[in-house]
Amino acid sequence: MCGIIGILGKSPVAASIVDGLKRLEYRGYDSAGVATLEPTGLARRRAVGKLKNLDALLQLSPLGGHAGIGHTRWATHGKPSEANAHPHAAGPVAVVHNGIIENFRDLRAELSAEGINFEGETDTELVAHLVNREIRGGAEPIAAVEATLKRLEGAFALAFLFEGRNDLMIGARRGSPLAVGYGDGEMYLGSDAMALAPFTNRIAYLDEGDWVVLNRAGATVRDEAGKIVKRQVQTSLASATMVEKGSYRHFMAKEIHEQPDVLSHALSRYLDMAQGTVRLPDALPWDFADVSRVTLTACGTGYIAALVARYWFETYARLPVDIDIASEFRYREAPLDPKSIALVVSQSGETADTLAALRYCQANGVRVGSVVNVSTSTIARESDIAFPMVAGPEIGVASTKAFTCSLAVLACLAIAAGRKRGVLSADEERRLVGELMRVPRLVAEALNTEPKIERIAKVLTKASDVLYLGRGTNYAIALEGALKLKEISYIHAEGYAAGELKHGPIALIDETMPVVVVAPKDRWFEKTVSNMQEVQARGGRIILLTDADGAAHAGESEAVLVMPTADPIAAPFVHAIPVQLLSYHAAVMMGTDVDQPRNLAKSVTVE
Repeated sequence: MCGIIGILGKSPVAASIVDGLKRLEYRGYDSAGVATLEPTGLARRRAVGKLKNLDALLQLSPLGGHAGIGHTRWATHGKPSEANAHPHAAGPVAVVHNGIIENFRDLRAELSAEGINFEGETDTELVAHLVNREIRGGAEPIAAVEATLKRLEGAFALAFLFEGRNDLMIGARRGSPLAVGYGDGEMYLGSDAMALAPFTNRIAYLDEGDWVVLNRAGATVRDEAGKIVKRQVQTSLASATMVEKGSYRHFMAKEIHEQPDVLSHALSRYLDMAQGTVRLPDALPWDFADVSRVTLTACGTGYIAALVARYWFETYARLPVDIDIASEFRYREAPLDPKSIALVVSQSGETADTLAALRYCQANGVRVGSVVNVSTSTIARESDIAFPMVAGPEIGVASTKAFTCSLAVLACLAIAAGRKRGVLSADEERRLVGELMRVPRLVAEALNTEPKIERIAKVLTKASDVLYLGRGTNYAIALEGALKLKEISYIHAEGYAAGELKHGPIALIDETMPVVVVAPKDRWFEKTVSNMQEVQARGGRIILLTDADGAAHAGESEAVLVMPTADPIAAPFVHAIPVQLLSYHAAVMMGTDVDQPRNLAKSVTVE
């Protein structure tokens, strides 16, 4: 969710790069930098803080190169500092990077063993060294980048510049978005069309796994296998003040596909990935070791995120959790322990019932933290502390990326609580942090199953009712799947804990009802399979969302969607993807207004 700009221009590009980066400030950042090709070689200017600091540095020490790359960074590995700011360089290579390199520890150890010294602490710097190592071994820059990409694990976007190669820039995407801009004798790379809007309206979006070689005459795109492919050049309507759909038909589709990128951004804010620990604000208004109970409350999708978090807090921190829908919580006059804390979840930060619940908690002496996407919102301002989910603007009414980013924040809080309370050891914290670091890549892999999901969605469009089942955190994802389908396709759907099937919902089962079962191979799997068999015995049509091991042991279903295998803490992120895409494609097929469904508003500011 950091920002990337690259320009192969006809005149000095540093000022234009900074101008493009300013259009990405909404993404959030803690440092920024520019690298250009000067007559004397690669030159860099980097500064901590806002872009005005970089601007001032460029005024004092200008750059005149006609080819350059720039970046706004949100710290993943290493604290905000000039040494950790992008672009990073090694030998003739400069690179900027969005995302997370999951295997950076192993790669850094490999390079260190070869005697390579690192200037900073970032995962990005090792990418520059890997490419430089290939070049020192005799490889040309294009081959060096291709070889390096094969070594990297994670979700990322990259842009490379090479000393002595004034007409060459290379970009690559895996999980994080990257767009190519076509000008008149100039070429551009950018995180999105907004960044490129001042320069060109002719944009091509790279597909997952693509990498691109640019010169001033054009671009050659290759897929992950190295085959040359064509990506459609389209006219962008983006301006400096607008968020646009890009190559997507709807904002909801765009926001679903942004999740690997925004999750990298959200996790980067709360994890010290180099140390394998959770990094929370120093001024936390409570000590988790002294907290007696957690109250979780929210509305809609925020409530479902809180429901997932209840399992995490109770499992990883052994903290008792009360959870309620905010519109109910505010009226039931719940007795609250001043030693407890409350966490509220709201994308907009303006939800009336959630705000009222916050005020009720504070009036009863309970400290409140809010998980919000709008840091200037009322809920953020009135909380004792706000935990931004940093998902970026979410235009679609049906929440997608804000849901998974709120999960990211809540997972980090639960791990921090467990460590502080002595429930989790340092090794267990590192393991869980490692699993969260893999989430952006796993989500990107889940998105690759979209063609099959689209075909399966046709089954839902023919139904008047759909049942979603799951156990544990999968129960919460079942609720979210049903909610999404109702919101945008107007098909009646209900989510149930699979163990409740015999207590009523089974009466609805017949050959006309699709039943979506969320069941990766986890500790609840065998019991959920038993519930599936009860559905099948009554003619129900099972759509199973599982992983490879689950698919091998589940028996027959009408349709099986195999998601990447994930640790229990990561599974809710992964399985949120197919339920989002099922509802999206069903709604598109039915011709509903996906981004602005009837009767709904993005921010519910009245009771």
